[in-house]
Amino acid sequence: MPNPRDAGGGVIALRPFVPAKNFEFSKRFYRDLGFRTEVIAPALVEMHVGQHSFLLQDFYVPEYAGNFVMHMLVDNVQVWWDRLCAIDLPSRYGLENPHAPVVAGPLKATHFADPSSILWHIAQPLRMRPE
Repeated sequence: MPNPRDAGGGVIALRPFVPAKNFEFSKRFYRDLGFRTEVIAPALVEMHVGQHSFLLQDFYVPEYAGNFVMHMLVDNVQVWWDRLCAIDLPSRYGLENPHAPVVAGPLKATHFADPSSILWHIAQPLRMRPE
């Protein structure tokens, strides 16, 4: 079977559709985290952070959202932890505080749930240690 890339089928972007229980509330939440919003359609926005993005949709199924995980690999998890703490998720969004970064295998990571119960895992790769 030929490789799609060989036939001009190279990937331009790979973006998940993330559900939003309350679309406007979720857009505000992600803007507070530092994402930039680009409107695609009335019920669909692209949320950008740097060169990366995902599609936030005004669509919600509890079973789907409750099993959805976003993994974001960063070069400094402490910066994201500080940003999450500064937002004050409990008072501003009624959410649990994010979990403090911990070392888990080759990563140092924090995790939290967004307003639609999407689990976010923000992780920093640990440097290889000399033997």
